[in-house]
This record gives sequence, structure tokens and C-alpha cells, in this order.
Amino acid sequence: MTQLALTKDLLKQLIAFPTVSTDSNLELIDWVADYLSALGAEVDVYRSNEGSKANLFATLGPRIDGGIVLSGHTDVVPVTDQEWTYPPFEMVEADGKLFGRGSCDMKGFIATTLAVAPEFANSELKRPVHFAFTHDEETGCIGARSLVQDLANYAVKPAMAIIGEPTDMRVIEGHKGCYEYSTQFIGLPGHGSAPHLGVNAAEYAARYVMRLMELRAPLRERAPENSRFEPPETTINIGGIHGGVAPNVIVSKASVDWEMRPVQEGDADFVKDNLQQYVDDTLLPAMRAVHPDAAIALHSHGEVPGLEPMEDNAARTLLTELTGANGAELVAFGTEAGLFQSLGMDAVVCGPGSINQAHKQDEFVEVEQLEQCLQLLNRLHHRLI
Repeated sequence: MTQLALTKDLLKQLIAFPTVSTDSNLELIDWVADYLSALGAEVDVYRSNEGSKANLFATLGPRIDGGIVLSGHTDVVPVTDQEWTYPPFEMVEADGKLFGRGSCDMKGFIATTLAVAPEFANSELKRPVHFAFTHDEETGCIGARSLVQDLANYAVKPAMAIIGEPTDMRVIEGHKGCYEYSTQFIGLPGHGSAPHLGVNAAEYAARYVMRLMELRAPLRERAPENSRFEPPETTINIGGIHGGVAPNVIVSKASVDWEMRPVQEGDADFVKDNLQQYVDDTLLPAMRAVHPDAAIALHSHGEVPGLEPMEDNAARTLLTELTGANGAELVAFGTEAGLFQSLGMDAVVCGPGSINQAHKQDEFVEVEQLEQCLQLLNRLHHRLI
């Protein structure tokens, strides 16, 4: 069986595991663990605290520092309310494309790494190759955040990481962080005809949103000189405002869902410190003047660091050489790469498929993209022997 045929077969099996983030990925992880163990890999499976999810970290080659991590997330987004031409959890090949949920985001990359794994296993590698497959990337990189804590105490220290998110096989050296929050407002209900006797949580939520919008201007001024990001500054987005039961009832509870995409770590502290000061000095005193138990609480859904472009990046150098790319680029979407970078690894993002296909109905990866990824991994293999 050719590597491409094996890749298709592996991808077909991976897609058949409906690893939507709300559900377990244990069956897929166990299947991959068995596959890599049969090749002689040292496999560690790290279960989540509730036990329904798991990360996998496996190693082929010598147990020494300086290895290369091939990383992908196993979870996929839901297919709810999407009208698919093909069954979403059955791989279908048509017109040079492989359709199925997760085909490009990002089980296609995982399939290629597993297809080349026998080559790594049957060689005397100079450096180890590590496979890192995580859970819950789509809901805040929960699995990767846990995995990097485990890897901090791992016996060997990898030197670089390749995160195979769909980039059309372009080499990506940087992206912004993704910090997601919900802010909850607790007021005092009452009749709409007497607003002075209640604390309208929706009104204070609205004032909070206005402060978030006001912070966009100073963030533009804080943008790093010669920033290559588009837009160049840290951005803020309001994702949802919720609250209220009827027009004539003072809103007792409200919430604001929002996110920011920092280009530098200090911007996140700037935003949160400014908001907290506004809450402590302005909003809460006004609310509690009427209702002492009024409250505002910020809940974090995840603070995933960005991938910071570095002047010296061995992973970027390696990937541009292996792909023949003239240089590396930046992207707007987030990945787990920054978490691996936080461990001291050089990291890049490069994988088959287009981000434009991710999360949509009839998601697909082009066969040609998988072939390019296989070529990259085989060139990597030759570098390591």
C-alpha cells in the first residue's frame, strides 16, 4: 500500500470517530495509541480530570533531548444545523477531494503523520519524533494547556514543534493570542415603571461594552512598530450580550461574551486592568448604592497565547528548507503553537488543507495537499537519519 493510500485509509478511520468537542475522544486516542504502540513507540495517554477526554504523547527514536513534535488536535466542531451533501462522519472522495468533518481541521495532518510513522519506526533516527494529539482545541485549547504542563516534567525536552493546522502547506511563524471571557452582571429586578428602585444588569452590561469599545483606540496606539499582523494591533470583539425576560421588567441578570486577540502579552493585562478599575471605581459603586449584593464577575474561558514571531526560529528554518518556501507568514486564526513555544520550543504552523474549509458544511481536504504534506514528512525523515 502506498503512503497516500495508507493516508486515505487512516483518514477514513479518523473521520469515523465523531470527536465533536462536546463528546469523548477516548476511542480515537486508544486507536491511535494501539497503532503507534505496534510500531514500537513509547506512548503516554493523559486523561482529563473528568476522564472522558485524553491527550496522547508518543515517541519514536532515541529518548534524548532535541526532538521534533508533530502536533494535531483530535476534536472537531459540530455539524448541527449544517446541510451536508455527504455523511459528515464518513469519508467520501470526489473530484480530488476528501470530504468529512475534520478532514482538513485537522485529521488530515494526523493521518499523514501516522502514514509516515512506519518510516520513522524502521530507521535509526538521530533525533526523536514525538506525536502530540490533543483534545478540546476548539473550545479554548484545553487539552494542549494540560499537555504542556505534563511535558514540562517530561523526561526529554523536544526542541521544536510543527502544528499541522490547515495552512495550504504554507509555513506560518506567528499568530495572535485568543483570550475569551464572559462577564456576568447581577442586579436587582423590579417593575419597569420604577427603574430607580432596581439595578438594571443590562444597562451596566451595556456600559461595560462601551468601555471595551473605548479601549480599541489605545490598543491601536500600543501596536508594535512595524507589526506584521493585520490589523496590526490587539483587537476586541463583542460576541454576545444576553439578559432580560420582558420589556417591562428590570433586568436582574445579564452577561457579555467577548474576546481579545493580543499581539503582545502586555496588551491583555492593559485591557483587564483597565476594565477592573472601571468596575471597581464606577460600575459597582453605582450598582451597590441601590443594591448592596449587586455583583460583576469576569469568567475566563481560556487564555491561549499567540505564536510570537522570533528572529531565530529553527523550526521555521527547517520547514522553509523542506518545503522550498521563500519565507514564513502570519495568520489571523489561533492555534496551539504558542503553548508549545511557551515551553521553550521553536514552533511553526504548517499543514494540509485550507482554513477556508474549516468548520463549514462539506469540509474537505484536497488529495494534492495530503501529497505535499507526505513529501514534507518524508523529507523530514531523511533529515533525521
